[in-house]
Amino acid sequence: MGGIGSGRHFYFGGKAKTSDYRLVDIRRWQRDGLLNGSAFTWSWFRDGQSVASIYVKATERAIKLQYRIKRDGDWQDVNSEIGISKTACHLGGARSWFICPCCGRQAAILYIGKVPACRKCYQLCYDSQSESTLDRQIRQLDKLRAQLGWPAGFLNGEGGKPKGMHWSTYNRLYNQHTQLAAQAERHFDEAFNIVTQRADKAMAAYKKRRAM
Repeated sequence: MGGIGSGRHFYFGGKAKTSDYRLVDIRRWQRDGLLNGSAFTWSWFRDGQSVASIYVKATERAIKLQYRIKRDGDWQDVNSEIGISKTACHLGGARSWFICPCCGRQAAILYIGKVPACRKCYQLCYDSQSESTLDRQIRQLDKLRAQLGWPAGFLNGEGGKPKGMHWSTYNRLYNQHTQLAAQAERHFDEAFNIVTQRADKAMAAYKKRRAM
């Protein structure tokens, strides 16, 4: 089984995104009742197959993680103990937080690399922060199309009102889709024109070099 870091970018200071890392979320573990003296294996899956896993041992005040990462072609063992803090909830009970081993901040999520650490310590950006305007519009359009029961891809056209959907809901989603699709088409045309212009310039420069 591949270990943590296999085929991914695990390093400090890299201009990476959160999706480049595997993560652990203490909120999920608390909901699943895994923080009360449990010992378990946490796995990640792709296409139904386990691709990586870590061993977790939880106590009231700390969590111990054991896993392996691949660095410079060699597998290395990582053993890390992470403190837990708790804050009271308004409606009773308490919310658990990881204490980041690197900066000491409270964090609900830690990213798994050569050490478990929070997003700020790994200098990670969210996927949405690296999206172009067109990428963001396409993602929003696909979300609307999923609500409408239409296939993804705004260039695939419209699919009509889904059976059982209220007309008021359909009209609202349809209008949002129409307005956003018009904006996306403009950005799509602009991006296509830029690529075409660059290709024309590259071809002209190539022909000029050949003629010399």
